[in-house]
Amino acid sequence: MPSAPDVSLPPGADFSQAAGPPLLEVRHLRVHFGSGRRWLWSSGEVVRAVDGVSFSIQAGETFGLVGESGCGKSTLARAIVGLVPLTSGQVFLEGQPVQPHRVRGNHPLRRTVQMVFQDPYASLNPRMTVLRTLCEPMELLESPASPHEQHLLAVKLLRMVGLDPRYLNRYPHEFSGGQRQRIGIARALAARPKLLLCDEPVSALDVSIQAQVVNLLRELQQQLGLALLFIAHDLAVVRHISHRVGVMYLGRLVEVAPAELLYRNPRHPYTQALLASVPVPDPQVQRKRRDQTIRGEAVSAAAPEGGCAFAPRCPLVQQRCWQEVPPLEGQEHQVACFVALENPPNHPPHSKPHGGNITPS
Repeated sequence: MPSAPDVSLPPGADFSQAAGPPLLEVRHLRVHFGSGRRWLWSSGEVVRAVDGVSFSIQAGETFGLVGESGCGKSTLARAIVGLVPLTSGQVFLEGQPVQPHRVRGNHPLRRTVQMVFQDPYASLNPRMTVLRTLCEPMELLESPASPHEQHLLAVKLLRMVGLDPRYLNRYPHEFSGGQRQRIGIARALAARPKLLLCDEPVSALDVSIQAQVVNLLRELQQQLGLALLFIAHDLAVVRHISHRVGVMYLGRLVEVAPAELLYRNPRHPYTQALLASVPVPDPQVQRKRRDQTIRGEAVSAAAPEGGCAFAPRCPLVQQRCWQEVPPLEGQEHQVACFVALENPPNHPPHSKPHGGNITPS
């Protein structure tokens, strides 16, 4: 299988001063599950899977989203495209408000935003050939193309993702995991979107195949001018592909910054712990690294609301952290932490380590 060349992103790419509205903007988005009422089959708890998230993505930009499993990353992406209903908040597409869960038929949101799912084995219909898989989005979106034109476009899409057009009449079970994910990417591109929501697209693949798929996404971004929301738990992959990175914890964004700035100078204690948990191949460097382990386990997203969600595990916790929710503040480098906001960016506060590692999962 041919692999895509390694195409680097523009060094120092700055989207903060881009003209016009963002391609996608999310404001105070919330997704809560459960009504709070106690029935025989429910606990009556309200789970705040996504709890007031705001961010934007410019045309051609890659926004990486990282955090532990269960922090709400995938729910956020699914809510943006209407697969999960919003509890509150707004989604803007090229400056125009949309209600994703009410989108039907040939809507601009479906043409502009497409998803690439995590599991390449479950995201393809086993009863459909590759040709039918690629033509289905064209038909659902009422693309004005004849069957012959659809076939030609399917051939072009397969070539774009590095697969042989002779595979068009094969079924999903005849492909490897990496090939299936390439077909999933081709299916998303069939709608000719401007933004791809990639929900952990490489986590189910072998490491060598992961690199090929990531490089393919970067190449397609260069060729087509795509924007990406790239969700992953692998911090190295996110750094490799992203222009900006957002760190999520229990449904909230706790830090957002350009990728190199965030990895060079993380300011939130949770971000520092995540980066400290990534092993370094050089044993001498690894020994000299500051111990950034922290204590405890994450609280439940159904816990009573109030205060900073990270307070039970934070080595820098203050009294106000238990009572107030820290806002996400800053210009280029945003952080939701009272202690970090009170200290200069280049001088993070010193703390004593506690037992218990945070490990990305």
